[in-house]
Amino acid sequence: MENASPTQSARPLDGVRVLDFTRVLAGPYCTAMMADLGADVIKVESVHGDDYRHIGPFDQGESLLFQALNRGKRSIVLDLKSDAGLATVKALLRSSDVLVENYRPGVMDKLGLGEKALREEFPALIYVSVSGFGQTGSNASKPAYDIIIQAMSGLMDATGDADGPPTMVGEAFADVAGGLFAAWGTMVALFDRSRTGKGRHVDVALFDSLMSMMPILACRTLMEKVSPTRTGNRHPLSAPFGTYPAQDGYFAVAVLNDRLFATFCEVIGQPELVQDTRFSTDALRRENEPALAEHIDIWASTRPSDEIVASLSSAGIPAALLQSVAQAWGSPQALERELASDVDHPTLGLLNVPEQPVHFSDVPRGNRSAAPELNADAIDILAALSKGNTP
Repeated sequence: MENASPTQSARPLDGVRVLDFTRVLAGPYCTAMMADLGADVIKVESVHGDDYRHIGPFDQGESLLFQALNRGKRSIVLDLKSDAGLATVKALLRSSDVLVENYRPGVMDKLGLGEKALREEFPALIYVSVSGFGQTGSNASKPAYDIIIQAMSGLMDATGDADGPPTMVGEAFADVAGGLFAAWGTMVALFDRSRTGKGRHVDVALFDSLMSMMPILACRTLMEKVSPTRTGNRHPLSAPFGTYPAQDGYFAVAVLNDRLFATFCEVIGQPELVQDTRFSTDALRRENEPALAEHIDIWASTRPSDEIVASLSSAGIPAALLQSVAQAWGSPQALERELASDVDHPTLGLLNVPEQPVHFSDVPRGNRSAAPELNADAIDILAALSKGNTP
């Protein structure tokens, strides 16, 4: 791990070098977050490049999806089946802190780049493997995409209307979960190495990651011993907690305790509901939610959603309008929190690209580079190696 240049604004991962053998979504999501925070991520690609270079949406032949997930990295093309390619990888590893790969288990072993093969020569290396089902288990060798993990994790079965079909969540949450836990695991291993001097193998599965991102469903299954069912846009345990129709659309509200429920009843002009034994506890309110919803519908059906949200919010009740994705990204909150920032692409010009969401004190956001052209940095990387310098 190298020191950051004194002329640069220090970022948390300045001086950390990551050798990135990932493609598609989960692995690149992990390494993009590290690049955002200063890590030097060297993306090792085949002559055809990451699959996402060829997946739309496109602008002037450039994949915008690839741009979003590979910002701030450098690219080099290597033939991992050749002696020269393997030798270059070994040379790069001498100055690398982390290796991240998301091939199916066994592929890196066949290339001579498996964790066990590298451990003796590079004892301080953090070796991160991201796969659908992990390095062990009966499904370890099976291929997996996000929809497969959503289907197998129970998430799809728990999502949708009670009388409707299982529903896929509208984002690649399994891939994102895997990428998040891969980045988290990398940071834990780096911290541990700072105390022990030893690297570790970090084994991350998309299946495991998504399962752990569903704590309410896990609690109900493992501890309450029930099989959760779909509840549509209503919370499975609390009420009123969900979305309800207004005169011109829908609004979301979250009432989680008796105090808020009493306030809610005042706002909707029906304080007597507090005395109704069907609604005397949170559990009973959820059990009798259809009856409670009738009272809410009577009040909300004659009022516009923005008026409803204003009334509830002024009373201290969590409530919101339902925004589209475009409205969310364009909202003052998203802009003020700088969830995306511009990068300068040689072909596309300025691109507004998502940025990792955590704010660190004294670390300015933005000031990132665009995703690299295929093999764009090979000359610089190889020249540095040939001179015995750090690439």
